[in-house]
Amino acid sequence: MRKMTLPALLAAGIAAAAFTTSTQALAYGEGDFFTRVGAANVDPKSDNGTLDNGFNVDVDSDTNLGFTFGYRFHDKVGVELLAALPFKHDINLENGIATGSTKHLPPTLTVQYYPLGGTEARVQPYIGAGINYTNFFEEEATIHLAGIGKVDLELDDSWGLAGQVGVDLLIDDNWAVNAAAWYIDIDTDAKIAGDDAGTVNVDPLVVMAGLSYRF
Repeated sequence: MRKMTLPALLAAGIAAAAFTTSTQALAYGEGDFFTRVGAANVDPKSDNGTLDNGFNVDVDSDTNLGFTFGYRFHDKVGVELLAALPFKHDINLENGIATGSTKHLPPTLTVQYYPLGGTEARVQPYIGAGINYTNFFEEEATIHLAGIGKVDLELDDSWGLAGQVGVDLLIDDNWAVNAAAWYIDIDTDAKIAGDDAGTVNVDPLVVMAGLSYRF
């Protein structure tokens, strides 16, 4: 079960920001470029669909280095691009009939709203919405039935919508501690041994925690 700790952190951040201001020039807003780096976990939803052969699919989670680059073109509005090192996911069909794996890259572009942008609040929550493109590669599959073994697996690239929530806890003029989460709509059509096999609904929650730097 996914641990929804980030919304709780965000709520605490909004409450704290109402009472917390900096004595330094920490105004956070228009003209800022920023990058965020941290550990990112991609956690697919628990039910990843049923293939045409009737077997349920399970896609495991993975963690790797995530990073973003963004720009604030208004005190309260900006854009951010999420990127990462490749994630690798194990794929299983129910009852162990088949197993496989895939790697993917999930670049995601969001437009963000910062309710406390332009102020000196050290706690800066934000929300965002945008679009994701997921590239699948290095797919592998094995059917565990006598005389079959390894087969070709192909997963189509995916376009989908994305939602985001996050918070920066400012340390000084440049550095902040960051936590963020994205919900991404990732659906991919699968082919096994060249035949259409159905749709895999990945639909992950992506959670990243690390540092933010603005310049």
